[in-house]
Amino acid sequence: MASNDKGLLICERCGIEMKSMKAHFSYLGNEFKHDVMRCPVCGQVYIPEELAKGRIKTVEMALEDK
Repeated sequence: MASNDKGLLICERCGIEMKSMKAHFSYLGNEFKHDVMRCPVCGQVYIPEELAKGRIKTVEMALEDK
């Protein structure tokens, strides 16, 4: 993932602008959906730090505590 001079996220694999799309996440047999920046061609996903340290971490901790 890279950004251009306009601040848009660009897929390094395809060289095109990433778009906001739903992505399905799975962990320990549980799933949730979240809108993330994603390449419309190859499907590469960009997970921002706030998502990784926020919702994903919360779900991960809840599932591991079971």
